[in-house]
Amino acid sequence: MKIGFDNDKYLKMQSEHIRERIGQFGNKLYLEFGGKLFDDYHASRVLPGFEPDSKLRMLMQLSDQAEIVIVISANDIDKNKIRGDLGITYDEDVLRLMDEFSSRGLYVGSVCITQYSGQESADLFKKRLEKLGIRVYKLYLIPGYPSNTSFIVSDEGYGKNDYIETTRPLVVITAPGPGSGKMATCLSQLYHEYKRGVKAGYAKFETFPIWNLPLKHPVNLAYEAATADLNDVNMIDPFHLEAYGKTTVNYNRDVEVFPVVQAMFEKIMAAALINLRQIWVSTWQVTASLTMKYARRLPRQEIIRRYYKSMKRSGFRLRHRE
Repeated sequence: MKIGFDNDKYLKMQSEHIRERIGQFGNKLYLEFGGKLFDDYHASRVLPGFEPDSKLRMLMQLSDQAEIVIVISANDIDKNKIRGDLGITYDEDVLRLMDEFSSRGLYVGSVCITQYSGQESADLFKKRLEKLGIRVYKLYLIPGYPSNTSFIVSDEGYGKNDYIETTRPLVVITAPGPGSGKMATCLSQLYHEYKRGVKAGYAKFETFPIWNLPLKHPVNLAYEAATADLNDVNMIDPFHLEAYGKTTVNYNRDVEVFPVVQAMFEKIMAAALINLRQIWVSTWQVTASLTMKYARRLPRQEIIRRYYKSMKRSGFRLRHRE
């Protein structure tokens, strides 16, 4: 297979960039990982040379500085939500992730249960983890989240959440799947850290879309195909365009949430963020590792694969209804 992606270069650049980000803040960075931390087969299909565990291997280079907090929603526990790719429930996947990370020499500090509102199943899961010697924290369901920023960023909002005790400069926030409350966990921690006089920072690690590739580049279109079920749409980042006059690519959910995140940062830090690129840190590194000659054919194949997979699913549903 021809290589269109320099994996070693990617690992080196990403780890260096994260170290720089840690230094920019009070030696404390909360890093939210979007997508899969390992078993990222989509990335390996569209970026020839990218390994499914590349992001995990990058973290292993920072193992002496990093600790992992695994986040799971109480609602997902209560509904026995299942990972479609593995066929296991989210709560079982938390235990699987802990084993995987620990086997690679990464330190898992704790588990955080988010959106908690007294669910009995969440209480039972918490007790199960604690019997295994795992520290467990709770983030409560906050009325008016995420729009009522005045209430959220207060002692009655984030202030009621547990403060997650961490000991290392890089705190990696990951989860079994989307909608688990990773961003809320990071922002809640920032609120508590600033109350304690620690000027911690927050960043989000995303692989796709790649911000400095064209909007309609096959790599970015393949991301749209992969997340069609989430109604994700790639778009020009208006905040970066306004701040710098440069056209960059992001996806709708991150663009939509940015004004809310900025308002929260203003309240927590008493300082405004200029644009999304000050938070979303990683995708710019990917293009530096790409050989563009080979970065078009495989993404196009992935789009076709996703199309036929979607058609197959739709056909199954139609036959099922009949």
